[in-house]
Amino acid sequence: MMRRNLWGIFAMFGPGLVVMFADTDAGSVITAAQSGAVWGYKLLLLQLLLIPIVYIVQELAVRLGLVTGKGHGELILEHFGKGWAWLSVSTLIIACLGALVTEFAGVAGAGLLFGIPPWLSVGLAVLLLSIVVWTGSYLSVERIAILIGSFELIFLLVAWWAHPSPAAMLSGLTQIPWRQPGYLYLVVANIGAVIMPWMIFYHQSAVVDKGMTSKDLRVARRDTALGAIITQLIMIAILVTVAATIGVYHPGKSLNTVQQIADALTPFLGKTFGTILFALGMVGASLVAAIVVSLATAWGLGEVSGYKRSLEHQPDKAPWFYIVYTAMLLIGGGMVVSGVNLVNLSVAVQVMNAALLPIVLGFLYLLALKALPKQHRLQGGYSVVVGMVVAITSTLGMYAAATPFF
Repeated sequence: MMRRNLWGIFAMFGPGLVVMFADTDAGSVITAAQSGAVWGYKLLLLQLLLIPIVYIVQELAVRLGLVTGKGHGELILEHFGKGWAWLSVSTLIIACLGALVTEFAGVAGAGLLFGIPPWLSVGLAVLLLSIVVWTGSYLSVERIAILIGSFELIFLLVAWWAHPSPAAMLSGLTQIPWRQPGYLYLVVANIGAVIMPWMIFYHQSAVVDKGMTSKDLRVARRDTALGAIITQLIMIAILVTVAATIGVYHPGKSLNTVQQIADALTPFLGKTFGTILFALGMVGASLVAAIVVSLATAWGLGEVSGYKRSLEHQPDKAPWFYIVYTAMLLIGGGMVVSGVNLVNLSVAVQVMNAALLPIVLGFLYLLALKALPKQHRLQGGYSVVVGMVVAITSTLGMYAAATPFF
């Protein structure tokens, strides 16, 4: 009986792990690497502080999904009307397309390390991700996503291999050059790399599609907490790796692409060994994020428009759900292969995500106050804490949107 109960609890884990693995996507890897290259360990404390913040945000999404049995877009439609619902999902689609370009750029960059042309690496990625979702159930997709995302744990090994200085890390924790605009911009960039709109849509819809209820709230919170710790450990590992290598020997060097990061790291980690490890971590991060981003769009659009939306339905029963999912992959992959200016587009995506934070987090907070029954509603001191987190994060997001990229 005890073993059966433990297996039942373990079976409820998954949505939090998947969305958190996706959180450390290609753009987040580049942001963490840039932080370590330019500022050494001075942004390490921020990565630790973001653990409870990302948990607070995602726990609200989980709570709303489990208690109401509805996705984020559906709740906005129900409580705020069609106009706000369509505004929310429209901006979500734009942000998700931008994110997909970043993910496939990560796949293409990893492929180029081995001489594989972008059209082939991206094409194979689109085909693989399409097959995974079109032929699987929710549980099979979740398990495959966790397997793919677990390759990101390689970054922990890479950080150990880089032999960071404990004394330098402790010193970096206390050095906060908050008056320097370049430092503040990367602070905001790291927040934007950890808290993203599509995470909320995906996480809330995923627990609903999995068939979880309010009885699973405790397990879902543990799943989310574990995921929050893992995703930030990965971000810390990337920052520490770069700070211990490039940050020491080439301090202040700017890194903006997958190739630049890999080329800069391999002299310290070994050409073959370092390249393989970095490529595996990057591909894992990119592919799991591509699954999550595309599913978030398919779920979110379905919640507002009303078409059938579940991985438990076969493609012939929910054609629009699968068409939207695949279309997102094709458009994102096509933009990368077409040779669009990825640097400019990445900046635009970052600005879009920053501008979306007040809308998405604002709706999340209001729904937690309005859409939940009393026993699950935000109240008391915790509601004040959550409100402050939402306000500060949204303000920083607007700051990033209004600040020129440097």
